[in-house]
Amino acid sequence: MTSQERDAYLDSVLLGGREFVTVVVQDYDQEWPTVYASVRGRVMAALGARAVDVQHIGSTSVPGLAAKPVVDVLLTVKDVSDEPAYVPALEGAGFLLRVREPGHRMFRTHRKDVHLHVYEPDDQAVTDYLDLRDWLRVDSEDRERYAELKRNLSQRSWSDMNHYADAKSDVIQQVLTRARAWRLMGAVRRSASLRTAWHH
Repeated sequence: MTSQERDAYLDSVLLGGREFVTVVVQDYDQEWPTVYASVRGRVMAALGARAVDVQHIGSTSVPGLAAKPVVDVLLTVKDVSDEPAYVPALEGAGFLLRVREPGHRMFRTHRKDVHLHVYEPDDQAVTDYLDLRDWLRVDSEDRERYAELKRNLSQRSWSDMNHYADAKSDVIQQVLTRARAWRLMGAVRRSASLRTAWHH
């Protein structure tokens, strides 16, 4: 996809249009989990059982990882396209709808310090977000590699935050490949342990 095609796509899914940003990457902040817990409470209070799951994702969910001071939260709902079931409630709780694309909605706070991503539970993005988070929590080499990339990219100007995210995609895919292999290996080990326990 050319940069012009990417911009055209962003213009079609971003409510309010593209926004010039200066990316700031800072050292890990011990307050980020507290911010997440507060957001989770607001989401659960607004949606109740309509929230299938709420998870802290992204760099602020990885202790020790440098990140933009924007807390990413993953919300899964039964049907993303059924906006009346959750959009008004989230807007009433102070979240503004920013992105509308197939299978995904993204809300943010007025202060732009929280991004709330909405998917359905079986979306591949959900698995990828959680695999990436859990792998970076345990692998210091990839954690440092990712932090260095973000610091380097933060030295550049970006016409929209999505262009910054796109610039990270190659490295993220490399890390995600290792994360998936690690997750699969863990599943194989658990399966072997269950078989051993069953035979005994």
